[in-house]
Amino acid sequence: MPRPSSNGAVPWPAEYAQRYTEKGYWEGIALGDRLHTAADASPDAIAIVDGDRRLTFRQLAERADATALRLAALGLGPDDRLVVQLPNTAEFVILTYACLRLGVIPVMALPGHRRHEIGHLVEQGEAVALAVPDFLKDHDHQAMAFEIAERSSALRHVLVLGDKVGDGAVDLRELCAAPEDGGEGEGLREAVDAYRPDSRSIAVFLLSGGTTGLPKLIARTHDDYLYNARRSAEVCELGPDTVYFAALPLGHNFPLACPGLLGTLLDGGRVVLGSPSPEKAFTLIETERVTATAVVPAIAQRWLDHRVEHPGADLSSLRLLQVGGSRLADHVARRVRPELGCTLQQVFGMAEGLLNYTRLDDPEDVICTTQGRPMCEDDELIVVDELGNPVPEGTPGVLLTRGPYTPRGYYRAEEQNARAFTEDGWYRTGDIVRLRPDGNLVVEGRDKDMIIRGGENISAEEIENFAYQTPGVARAAAVAMPDPDLGERVCLYVVPEPGHTVTLDDVRHVMERSGIARFKFPDRLVTVPELAATKVGKIDKKALRADIARRLDAEEAPEGH
Repeated sequence: MPRPSSNGAVPWPAEYAQRYTEKGYWEGIALGDRLHTAADASPDAIAIVDGDRRLTFRQLAERADATALRLAALGLGPDDRLVVQLPNTAEFVILTYACLRLGVIPVMALPGHRRHEIGHLVEQGEAVALAVPDFLKDHDHQAMAFEIAERSSALRHVLVLGDKVGDGAVDLRELCAAPEDGGEGEGLREAVDAYRPDSRSIAVFLLSGGTTGLPKLIARTHDDYLYNARRSAEVCELGPDTVYFAALPLGHNFPLACPGLLGTLLDGGRVVLGSPSPEKAFTLIETERVTATAVVPAIAQRWLDHRVEHPGADLSSLRLLQVGGSRLADHVARRVRPELGCTLQQVFGMAEGLLNYTRLDDPEDVICTTQGRPMCEDDELIVVDELGNPVPEGTPGVLLTRGPYTPRGYYRAEEQNARAFTEDGWYRTGDIVRLRPDGNLVVEGRDKDMIIRGGENISAEEIENFAYQTPGVARAAAVAMPDPDLGERVCLYVVPEPGHTVTLDDVRHVMERSGIARFKFPDRLVTVPELAATKVGKIDKKALRADIARRLDAEEAPEGH
């Protein structure tokens, strides 16, 4: 297996890097420079809509460069890390753009993360700065950030977005403001060009959805991530007339670059920032004449149900609805075109790289029953059995992949890399798929111990670790239980110690005290005398998932049946 380079990332082997460069996948251009090229092509077009705020491409580029120089004045420079935990706002876009120009590496956190996760990202990424909102959904992110800063030897700056910026914090609105007239804007671009990062250097850290507790960092280079966004935009047929609605948190790979924010801006399109609640989303689609957006299956279901109950909104501008994050049920997929009036595109991908898309001109049956095919001809796929042997076409197996935008390892994680990657660079995705003769994949499940709740990946092992910190718990196992709204919820099976009673609140209290994201909290606790086991003595998660499904069915059945 390739060893990490001096920056902690695992490089592609030289012969593959040469091939990807010769084929034009890797352009040798930094992402920030390509964004500036797009801004130069249509400087007066609207790039960002954030409520009442509208920024042209010229204004966005100038603010990004002004922000880059202000970051440099704070002492940040190439290869420094900045954890970004911000809602979908113009400041998120400006700050990220500035980092890409300066060579500072943004570490993409999620708004729902709490002290447990953010502290880990600061430590693992060796971050020197942390950007947070002041308050969001009644959580004091600013206080959390300063608490993390007190415990960190590397973290020097807390950047705060909001009306209540505390002493010692950097006001993010001021940091991301327009250049000052007559001085700061003069020679701005040339000054930032001096920091231009190498295209092979790390552009952004994304988070894994791994099964071993806290997320691992995925180092995406300027070369591979630019291709990720650019090729995705081609497949989705984006252009200057695109109006993309960023409904999902932009810290996710899906709305960030598949094609998302970056792909839209690179093609000269407009990005409208918002949230996915159907009432607000439909209003934005109507007023801003949105043409494309991306959601997870739980949100797609909510939108469809809302459309039936409230058919009044004008959604005629919407041409493309991407759905990814987890498998979309076939019967739900078939509702999209007749009820929302747009083309569905199923997306099966991962922050680790590989992206599969159904194409816009695919037959309806392909769109509704498959999760697409790879976007690049040099995406390599193998479907294998539990022994690692290739399976016949059409037989379910575990998907392995490698390619020009799939990194060869996690950042500074040799132990995890030994499990997740083969010696010759194949990434073990953990997804169980069928490969059809037409090249499209059907996702059948996963062999990773993962729960996907409303599009958010939750490690069962992490939940179990907190359960074992709860007094009275002898054994514990977390599994996914089906849910009509979120797709899956977290069910925790517990074997109590003799004479003890364990409740759901007991476990949640331990997690609350540890500062863990609330979306990871178990939704249900089932007490059992013993956990089902396989023949070799391991906990039988398959049997537990079947058990909770039976319990739910029994609860829903009419009395007397």
